[in-house]
Amino acid sequence: MNRAVATHAPAMETVALRRTLGEGENALEILHGLDLVIRRGEFCAIMGPSGSGKSTLMYLLGALDRPSAGAVKIDGIETTRLPEAALADVRNRKIGFVFQFHYLMPEFSALENVTLPMAKQGVPAREAAARATELLGLLGLAGKERRLPARLSGGEQQRVAIARSLANQPLVVLGDEPTGNLDTRNGDLVFELFERLVREQGQTIVVVTHDPRLAARTQRIIRLMDGRIVDDGKPAEVLARAGERG
Repeated sequence: MNRAVATHAPAMETVALRRTLGEGENALEILHGLDLVIRRGEFCAIMGPSGSGKSTLMYLLGALDRPSAGAVKIDGIETTRLPEAALADVRNRKIGFVFQFHYLMPEFSALENVTLPMAKQGVPAREAAARATELLGLLGLAGKERRLPARLSGGEQQRVAIARSLANQPLVVLGDEPTGNLDTRNGDLVFELFERLVREQGQTIVVVTHDPRLAARTQRIIRLMDGRIVDDGKPAEVLARAGERG
């Protein structure tokens, strides 16, 4: 579980990134030439109003979608023109995802849900179970490994999803509104976990959030408006310029 502390090396980069939906007169450009660098060990929030391109950017960073122009680099690998199989391999090895809804397999226990990504990577079952147990313990779920998702609270289910996102020791964890379906207390617990992972494990984490109070707990806010980066900096400063309070 130990990981190098934060460095200045890029974990992710975008270069003149564009995403357009539709063609001809019906074409709608969602992202307009974004240049962005996410450094290893950073905890970043992406903010902006609905329709600003936050989730589109997140899906491009996570190699779940392909840009219309420009480039996305993950750990120095230019992913834009990779064949689908190679792209899926980079995604599975380098990226962990946490979504607003946990998407756990309801018929599988917490432990089994966390071992699934490792099984897909060919990790031996005993090794996968040991790592899953370690992760669930790290996230405060020791003793609940054998419970089905239905027997866990909403906050506990999301913590299982976080453990699953960490299973293959990803370079970056991407969260698309990971607390959007949680109450304030459980949302705070999730961000406390993120802070601890960054501080103790050097994990790189990027989250989309609409909540300025939670965004204020990150190290950096990237603010989008109409598909462009309009601000990027320390949370207190970015929120002050946006007229929001953390």
